[in-house]
Amino acid sequence: MKLKWYQRLERKYRKYAIPDLMKYIVIINAVVFVLEMLVPNSYLTAKFTLNPALILRGEVWRLVTFLFIPPSSSPLWIVFTLYFYYMVGSNLEHQWGSFQFNLYYLIGVLSTIAAAFIGFAFTGYGTVTTEHLNLSLFLAFAYLFPNFEILIFFILPLKVKYLAWLNWGFIALSLLFNPLPMKLAALASVVNYFIFFGSDLIVNLKRRRLTYKNRKRFRDAFKDNRR
Repeated sequence: MKLKWYQRLERKYRKYAIPDLMKYIVIINAVVFVLEMLVPNSYLTAKFTLNPALILRGEVWRLVTFLFIPPSSSPLWIVFTLYFYYMVGSNLEHQWGSFQFNLYYLIGVLSTIAAAFIGFAFTGYGTVTTEHLNLSLFLAFAYLFPNFEILIFFILPLKVKYLAWLNWGFIALSLLFNPLPMKLAALASVVNYFIFFGSDLIVNLKRRRLTYKNRKRFRDAFKDNRR
């Protein structure tokens, strides 16, 4: 069987993969959250953001530190959110292996950085958060585990494939109505998704189209025989 491009890369560069990558990202997010609560005047979030203007002035650490900005300011919500992203990331890594998960995440990071700088070049504003990067992880998880159930408000069970459709709607709305930097961020959130799953999506669409044509041909033949 022909190996996919990332499987060929894995053969050469597997030793450079970081196992349990999502665990480290979640832990650092939690540490930053606690530090901001204990030392509110530290302004860590402001110092960590992916701000192209400040990066071009020499604050290059922002190319990495934006990954460690907590996704929420609520103590209760941060626990749920970080646990959820850890669950998503660890399951993806278990499914793919450390190298492929690292690669998927890295492509998302580079796409997010590119979106920020392109937005800055055109509008003078390009600060981007990890919201769309984390969304790309969820979309991959929903594709691989569509029937996985989560409890909404800890009560209502819902399959992740339905949440994925809501997220696709969110991306579409961003592309239609948001300013250019947010449009670019929305596009960045699906670059790694389509790189990894694009060929499978095309094959599935062709298969469904063929199935539809065969069923239509069978129904037409059945109707002709009844006449």
